[in-house]
Amino acid sequence: MKKYILIIALLFSALCINVFAQTKSYPFEVIKTGKGKQAIIFIPGFASSREVWNESKATLEKDFTCYTLTMAGFAGVQPQPNPSFENWKTEIANYIKANKIEKPILVGHSMGGGLALAIAADYPQLIGKIVVVDALPCLAALSDPSFKSKENNDCSAMVAQMAAMNEKQFYDMQKQTMPRLLQDASKLEMVVDWSVKSDRKTFAEMYCDFFNTDLRTKMEAIKCPSLILLESYFINLKPAIEEQYKNLKTANFQYAAKGLHFIMYDDKDWYLAQLSNFIKS
Repeated sequence: MKKYILIIALLFSALCINVFAQTKSYPFEVIKTGKGKQAIIFIPGFASSREVWNESKATLEKDFTCYTLTMAGFAGVQPQPNPSFENWKTEIANYIKANKIEKPILVGHSMGGGLALAIAADYPQLIGKIVVVDALPCLAALSDPSFKSKENNDCSAMVAQMAAMNEKQFYDMQKQTMPRLLQDASKLEMVVDWSVKSDRKTFAEMYCDFFNTDLRTKMEAIKCPSLILLESYFINLKPAIEEQYKNLKTANFQYAAKGLHFIMYDDKDWYLAQLSNFIKS
């Protein structure tokens, strides 16, 4: 009798573990497409949708399995409590491990590029390659090279400021901001719409948290090949930018010839060629 009780207990335990694995809630939505032994994980930037990777996926999903994320609280995806850069980094790594994705290539834009750097640094054996699309290890250090992260960063003022805006004020703010980040006028309304559909609290907390993030030192741990694609203006700041990346020994820097922060739209052909060549090499 004891033997049967033990077997039932083990089966129940296995069932619980399996159900947990299937129902675990990650701080992102993920769409899996394509086919191929090698996996690519696309991480969008701040307040962006997975749709930002549509052209990238179309180029690669014939030969690769693509996992395309939208982070919780961004572009209409349900928010989760207490979002943080650290938690998002950890949970993307947990998703890779739970789904047994072997040595994926991480492609991240903006804050997504920061997440790719952080994951490759903290889990160097987990990642095959990274592509960082117009992101810096420490955004705040571009204007203040002596910047130090605050240990207990208070984001409440920014959250209150964002929450106080009505829908028109928030839309107008994004409408004014986006042309500084995106030159392709045909994409402007779509990208503004992603911001407007984002949860305000997540928007404020993640901007505040990412602005306090400094990955400059920890990049020493990154061992995988790393392609760093940067917008055209950054060629004017080349020494400062490459100083930020000095601890990333595997970095291959490439600067776009035109356009702004959304390189995948503003210099699409160049970007897709760089991406494909690096991933397929």
